[in-house]
Amino acid sequence: MNAKTRSLSRRAFLRGTGLALALPWMETFSAGAFSKNDAPRRFLSVYHPDGVGLPLKSDPAWEDWSWFPRGGEKDFTLTKVLDVLEPLRNDITIYSGLSHPAARQVHGHSNADQYLTGAAIGGQGTYQNTISLDQVYVERIGDLTRHASLVLSTNGGVGAPRGAQTQSFNREGRPIPAMNKPRQIFEMLFVTSGRDAAERLSRSKSALDLLIENSRSLRRQLSSRDQETLQHYLDAVRDTEVKLAKAQRWIDTPLPQVDARNLNLDAEPKEARIFFQTMYELVYLAFLSDSTRVATFQLGRENGEGPHDLLSQAVGLPGAHGLTHAVKKPDGWQNLGTYNRYQAEEFGRFVQRLKDTPEPLGGGNMLDNTFAMHGSASSSFHLSRNYPIISAGGKNLGFSNGRYLKFGKGNEDNQAGAGIVSDAGWSGKVAVEELPLSNLFVTILQRLGVETDSFGGYTGTLSRV
Repeated sequence: MNAKTRSLSRRAFLRGTGLALALPWMETFSAGAFSKNDAPRRFLSVYHPDGVGLPLKSDPAWEDWSWFPRGGEKDFTLTKVLDVLEPLRNDITIYSGLSHPAARQVHGHSNADQYLTGAAIGGQGTYQNTISLDQVYVERIGDLTRHASLVLSTNGGVGAPRGAQTQSFNREGRPIPAMNKPRQIFEMLFVTSGRDAAERLSRSKSALDLLIENSRSLRRQLSSRDQETLQHYLDAVRDTEVKLAKAQRWIDTPLPQVDARNLNLDAEPKEARIFFQTMYELVYLAFLSDSTRVATFQLGRENGEGPHDLLSQAVGLPGAHGLTHAVKKPDGWQNLGTYNRYQAEEFGRFVQRLKDTPEPLGGGNMLDNTFAMHGSASSSFHLSRNYPIISAGGKNLGFSNGRYLKFGKGNEDNQAGAGIVSDAGWSGKVAVEELPLSNLFVTILQRLGVETDSFGGYTGTLSRV
């Protein structure tokens, strides 16, 4: 594809400013034949806290309300928890037997921070995270889009160490703040532009230059400890500088036009269904307009209450976190399974949306060029083992779906750690073999086009994926 054709294609989708109707895929602006390699390669990670329901086989609830499927790689049967994904059966893969070795003895209330990093953050004491999977990909392709990545969560911000409210961490292991207000997200993506924005950026850039210069001259007067503190500060300032420089480059490029009829921009978690669907729709529109190719969406933090605790009200249940503590009460496993089912349903709705949308540059649909994953760093009652993970899409990236992939040894029926209902269970010995989740991450990165053979301290890809 030559530069002129690409320019025409972008203008076709980005013509005008502000809010307007999205233009459909048009052959006029995509002249000539395109291969699947011309389309953007997209990545999405959705994280949900508190794990999933895993009753023991001896429990009557096991038949319907255990999260993992029954059966083999191709002939698996979905329980009531995931049967909402049956229409997408050939577009999804379900994984078992994967976890981060450094987190296996960490309580589930403290493990979300490492889900996309694999870092040895521990359960207490000194805290140092590393770069997350999404941001490794951003380092390769972030300059190709207006926004390097879209970082979302129900709670917003960064949270606290071992209580992150964001999945995304930069090269220095610092958390990247998540956005959680639909209207602000929409305006960032599709509204703010023009001369006023350019002038604000110019003023900010001038002030930033002066701030960095003054900070550097201050270094000579500081103790070694303060110099270290200053260095961390300067790192954060440099991050801001990069963002400002990138924003300046994009300021004269017309913003995408999108169809906002499916959005409720004032939705909050207490209006769970509307909020959920609006956040997913924003990711969809960001991908469709090629405003970004990387997104993360965290459905709440571990270790406590918050806006995410209201999401379970969508299916008539009390606080989401409390569901994991009440599985031995009447209908307890069913209640947790019902909430897990709702999470899967909304993910499936988003996946179907991508599947129903032709890729703007050809080469199938948007799902074919998107690898979307949905998972948690806990399985049964805050046990940091056997992460429940679903992936969808990626056909043009080399992923083969319609499978239930079991890894490791000794837990083929997912009963190791099942039935845990108290904190005494998560710290007990689980005598099974699991494979590093980092091996899957290496596979993902390679198929997204990143040249690497390791992630999070582990080398090699994951077989059969």
